[in-house]
Amino acid sequence: MSEDDLMTIRQMCEAFEVTPRTLRFYEAKELLFPIREGQKRLFTKRDRGRLKLILRGKRFGFSLEEIRQLLDLYHHGDQQLTQLTRTHDIALDRLADMERQRSELDEAIGELRDQLRWVEDMIASLKRSGRAAAE
Repeated sequence: MSEDDLMTIRQMCEAFEVTPRTLRFYEAKELLFPIREGQKRLFTKRDRGRLKLILRGKRFGFSLEEIRQLLDLYHHGDQQLTQLTRTHDIALDRLADMERQRSELDEAIGELRDQLRWVEDMIASLKRSGRAAAE
């Protein structure tokens, strides 16, 4: 492996817009496996690929345990069929959750808008009645 294939923690942070603490956390959770040279961490191309998948999984709401399981399936020996199938299943469940949450949020937004209109009407009415009483 050439040095060009390796990245320092600073380079990883800049490339993926994460903090050193985040990288150390993922290392502690055994999601990343940088080469250790004393206190120095060197991240391989494999680590970069794993981090990209971790960040994507987190963005979609996958738990770290789900992400770990999916990453561990990469070396299952069936040309990623098991990994892709499991990813697909988890993603379908997550999509259903997100769509349900969106529906609930849309409903709450509609209710809040209705309440705001009611309050605005009440304010306008009170202002009109206040002006009428002052005349």
